[in-house]
Amino acid sequence: MATDSWALAVDEQEAAVKSMTNLQIKEEKVKADTNGIIKTSTTAEKTDEEEKEDRAAQSLLNKLIRSNLVDNTNQVEVLQRDPNSPLYSVKSFEELRLPQNLIAQSQSGTGKTAAFVLAMLSRVEPAERYPQCLCLSPTYELALQTGKVIEQMGKFYPELKLAYAVRGNKLERGQKISEQIVIGTPGTVLDWCSKLKFIDPKKIKVFVLDEADVMIATQGHQDQSIRIQRMLPRNCQMLLFSATFEDSVWKFAQKVVPDPNIIKLKREEETLDTIKQYYVLCSSRDEKFQALCNLYGAITIAQAMIFCHTRKTASWLAAELSKEGHQVALLSGEMMVEQRAAVIERFREGKEKVLVTTNVCARGIDVEQVSVVINFDLPVDKDGNPDNETYLHRIGRTGRFGKRGLAVNMVDSKHSMNILNRIQEHFNKKIERLDTDDLDEIEKIAN
Repeated sequence: MATDSWALAVDEQEAAVKSMTNLQIKEEKVKADTNGIIKTSTTAEKTDEEEKEDRAAQSLLNKLIRSNLVDNTNQVEVLQRDPNSPLYSVKSFEELRLPQNLIAQSQSGTGKTAAFVLAMLSRVEPAERYPQCLCLSPTYELALQTGKVIEQMGKFYPELKLAYAVRGNKLERGQKISEQIVIGTPGTVLDWCSKLKFIDPKKIKVFVLDEADVMIATQGHQDQSIRIQRMLPRNCQMLLFSATFEDSVWKFAQKVVPDPNIIKLKREEETLDTIKQYYVLCSSRDEKFQALCNLYGAITIAQAMIFCHTRKTASWLAAELSKEGHQVALLSGEMMVEQRAAVIERFREGKEKVLVTTNVCARGIDVEQVSVVINFDLPVDKDGNPDNETYLHRIGRTGRFGKRGLAVNMVDSKHSMNILNRIQEHFNKKIERLDTDDLDEIEKIAN
């Protein structure tokens, strides 16, 4: 694909975005004005170095690109708050004595939002014109996405109304809200409950705290959420959901949800059994690129994902590959979330065959046709040590859907060879050397 047609493809990607919603994810400093309305100011743009993980952006991206529930192979572990709980010997739904407080952990795309929306809808009394259910989301954009689900699932409930407690939604001081469900961000919800008195927290029946792992990564949200929870009645049902269950999330969950039942995924042993892993010795960036071209010249690659350490390298590589005639899509952290979603959708539809990216899309992207993942740069953390989890997520983009996958790592120094050796040791899985100048050897790995 010639350079001008690659540029045209980028224009098409951006044009596709304009038809989508105008949501934006940016790092923000939050400040409430005298009316309790939250205003924001955008911080400095990220550096050109390794993309800083933005959990809110990644979560929103997953919501935008998920068209189906993911197939989860993890075992579910249920931890009871009470050894005499009826869940041990229950024979009917009524015996469950629902509602109960819940802490639940599951990966993106497994239906957490639908679960808590159903819980809220089941408790609402539509004839009562005041807030009965309160849902906290870590960002404005995630609140809007959850609101869409509530509106879709509640569309056969014509009396049901939804209010957004988010920045910019100005109400007259002293006004009371008549909507039965309120969804919003912690700072604005706290103001609406305490300072502005728009909501009577003592009348809330269900309190949902969504995306807890994202919530605690945002400054101030943790304390605000706890302050809201303390205003609620003792019989209010508390539900907390998180994609991950790190110690920090667990400590936060225990503060917010008293006496919970706990549903979480057992950690599976990391497995790379369906993925053949190789490394290629190179001495420079240009040699890496030549090795890449040799791979493409020798084997049939349906679609490939290529991971780079910086935006600068990713942009250079995408341009070079397009000069060689490849259909290339480029994905990096300065793009708006909706732009990223549009690029991923084009790649999923096969409009581009190669996706060059930084770490921003190492997780959550399932494209059945991806047969090869290439680490143009090996994943390292901020201290220069191997990032084993990122490695697993990167090469896990192939070998999915029961198929065999191929991962190729580019090694260009003693340091990167050391990184690779430590990755091998961590996973206890041999990574074989591949000579990309030997076409016969390359053809063998494809069989």
